[in-house]
Amino acid sequence: MKWRGRQGSSNVEDRRGMGGKGIAGVGGGLGLVIVLIFTLLGGNPGDLLGNMQNPGSNNPAPYEETEQEKELAQFVSVVLADTEKVWNEQFRKEGLGEYKEPTLVLFSGSVQSACGAASSAVGPFYCPGDQKLYIDLSFYQELQDKFHASGDFAMAYVVAHEVGHHVQTLLGTTDKLASYRQRLSETEYNKYQVRFELQADYLAGVWAHHAKGMDLLEEGDLEEAMNAAHAVGDDNIQKKSQGYVVPDSFTHGTSEQRKSWFYKGFQTGNIKGGDTFNARNL
Repeated sequence: MKWRGRQGSSNVEDRRGMGGKGIAGVGGGLGLVIVLIFTLLGGNPGDLLGNMQNPGSNNPAPYEETEQEKELAQFVSVVLADTEKVWNEQFRKEGLGEYKEPTLVLFSGSVQSACGAASSAVGPFYCPGDQKLYIDLSFYQELQDKFHASGDFAMAYVVAHEVGHHVQTLLGTTDKLASYRQRLSETEYNKYQVRFELQADYLAGVWAHHAKGMDLLEEGDLEEAMNAAHAVGDDNIQKKSQGYVVPDSFTHGTSEQRKSWFYKGFQTGNIKGGDTFNARNL
């Protein structure tokens, strides 16, 4: 991706080295983001609280970033700025009102959000309670080592997916999904949750479509994003983590579904084509 030398977003909050401020219970919006991403990473949601780190001290030592972390911080800031350009324009074009830009929070180890406290084990997540994205940059290495999804555009896909959840929040989709949780069994709710996540993949593809239109993509970028989408499919993660697949427990979609919906968004470039909730054969 052509990102060097370009302006980053001003909506970045650096909390690296600060740690979390306490451990909160899992519930509400947290069930839509932190537990989902923890499951995406192949973890057992029941272990989530056990992975929370102890609260940081009131006077933490200044965080010393490596050169790689400095570069990654600049990169995700530029990607966020690009999503702001795309979604401001798309909201205006589609008559959806003002696009309220989210804040991206960089953290290390653990962090406190409006959805509760979380450790880096949960991976990148979006909290609808404060409309912020949370990313520990060490996830970039995990993408390469655990998911075999290398390349800067693989990380760009991750950022764009979380921004996709923000778009869903602004459009009211997140609230609708939350209402299903109160009246459906876990198995039935999971089906809607999968559609919700696939829609975020689609929206990430919409962003990639416009990034290409702005001549920001380089050769191989699309393949990197597609590989990342495929790598984090529920079936692929379950096979690697437990050796077998349990479709009723899927919360994000299969590898093929995730890759397919991202690519569909990349092809169409508009919000309207991403109605995963009424799509057949899901």
